[in-house]
Amino acid sequence: MGLFSFNKDSGEKKIDAAAENKANASQLMNTVNFYDFDITDLDIEVDGDTAKVWGTAANQATREKVLLTIGNTQGIANVEDKMVTAVPEPEAKMHTVQSGESLSLIAKKYYGDPMKYKEIFEANQPALKDPDKIYPGQVIRIPNL
Repeated sequence: MGLFSFNKDSGEKKIDAAAENKANASQLMNTVNFYDFDITDLDIEVDGDTAKVWGTAANQATREKVLLTIGNTQGIANVEDKMVTAVPEPEAKMHTVQSGESLSLIAKKYYGDPMKYKEIFEANQPALKDPDKIYPGQVIRIPNL
C-alpha cells in the first residue's frame, strides 16, 4: 500500500517522545495486539516519527485497521506499509477528519447518504468507540460499498 502520512500531534497518546525507538515499537505492538487483529508475523520498527510495519493480515480491512491504529497514535507522522494480505482485496479510501466534520457529513460526501455513517463507524472499529467521537487530524477508513 505504501507510505501513509498522519498528524503526529493528534491521536491517542501512546508514545513517550523521550523513549527510544525500540520502546516505541514495543508500545505500538502492544496496542495492535490489544485489538486482537487477525495478523501473523507482526513486526513494527520505529525510526523517529515513522513506523514500519510487516506481517500478513487475514484481509484488506484488517491490514488497514492495523495501519490506522499505528498512524493514529500521537508521535507517529508516517506509517510505511510492508504488510501483505492473505487474500488480496480492493483498498478502502482513507479520509483525514477536518474540524467540524461528523461521520454523517463524511458519509454524505462519499456515499451521498448521511445515514451510511454506520458503515464508516463499523469499518473503523475497534478504534472508534463512539460515532460522535472523532477528532480533526484522525485518519479513518471509508469502505467500498
